[in-house]
Amino acid sequence: MTEPLLRQLHARGERLTVGALPWVAPVYRAMPQVAEVIEFPFAHGGLQFKARRQLAKQLRGQFDTAYVCPNSLKSALLPCMTGIPKRVGYLGEVRVGLLTHRLKNPSRAQRPPMVEFYAALSGEVLKSHDWPQLHLGEATLNTVLAQMGLKRGAYYVFAPGAEYGPAKRWPAAHFAALACQLDLPVVLLGSAKEFELCEAIAGPANAATSGKCLNLAGKTSLEFAFAAIAAAKKVVSNDSGLMHVAAAFGVPQIAIFGSSSPLHTPPLNDQATVMWLKNSTHYQPALDCAPCFKRECPLGHTRCLNDIQARDVLLNI
Repeated sequence: MTEPLLRQLHARGERLTVGALPWVAPVYRAMPQVAEVIEFPFAHGGLQFKARRQLAKQLRGQFDTAYVCPNSLKSALLPCMTGIPKRVGYLGEVRVGLLTHRLKNPSRAQRPPMVEFYAALSGEVLKSHDWPQLHLGEATLNTVLAQMGLKRGAYYVFAPGAEYGPAKRWPAAHFAALACQLDLPVVLLGSAKEFELCEAIAGPANAATSGKCLNLAGKTSLEFAFAAIAAAKKVVSNDSGLMHVAAAFGVPQIAIFGSSSPLHTPPLNDQATVMWLKNSTHYQPALDCAPCFKRECPLGHTRCLNDIQARDVLLNI
């Protein structure tokens, strides 16, 4: 979501160093405009003043400007401790004294799509269709294809996970039913925590089709997953990080939305098809509850996802 911002900054001559947690650092290494990536030694939760102070001492004097993308207090601490003269970010979480250039944080109802939200930190207006882009070398792509034993464009990728919660996950049984109806192999991607979810798809699909699904959840690096997505014929996913990766590689994709909204975090890709029952004029009774943005369905039915059938998705394959 921050890639267009970085592209804007690079285009006007800024040399970019990105500070990121280890699990997201590979994303920035796939952006050619980023000169350096620093992996932060921070864990989730807590301000971790000691670790931030130690890193601040190492980085002091190296940077002129910091663009603070997350809205949290702790994300603004390090640039301030480092003594970076210009610190740009949105107001929020008592950050007034930590930022030197402060943008008003719009309410959730008025907030633009996240790509535009981050790009505004540059002080420039994002151009139409200036969407996130990722790049991988041919050598990486060919290596991953060889390890999977597949050819470019001759398989599908399913990304059935969504870290946020079950109200963003299309049912595993529906993914399995879709896999059984496809004419090419299916590669399942996700984290180690999503292995069992992917196995609930691969098991029935392989039993019905003699080994059509390859479950790689938790078995690959993020760069490997990027390459598997970039070389796929099409990606089917929930509203998740891997959905945005597919969009950034320009891969044809089907994005299935439940409790969240494609108006806020759409797959920015001309080849993307969004499936969201909230937008369907034929679906009855209408989903007045959507988008609820909840981790679990507060009404207990999750109709927004359960009622999207495999045959509906297949029509868009």
